[in-house]
Amino acid sequence: MSVSMYVGNLPFSTDQYALQALFEPYGEVISARVMSDRETGRSRGFGFVEMEAEPAKAAMAALDGSDMGGRKLRVNEAEKRPQRF
Repeated sequence: MSVSMYVGNLPFSTDQYALQALFEPYGEVISARVMSDRETGRSRGFGFVEMEAEPAKAAMAALDGSDMGGRKLRVNEAEKRPQRF
């Protein structure tokens, strides 16, 4: 079973490849996305990473509060978005 993680407070220069590389030491990364502003294309400073459950737990424990580019990362399990009608 895979887990989607929220990664907040990313440096604005972070792209999906840098985000994936950050998590790869903990296991296979299924997907890594950095969210960007629709109008400017600039990073919004957060993203999502999907991994299998056990590697995801290890990554969350190791990376939450760690430093990336002078910024303290927030890493936790992503909350499911409510359905919109």
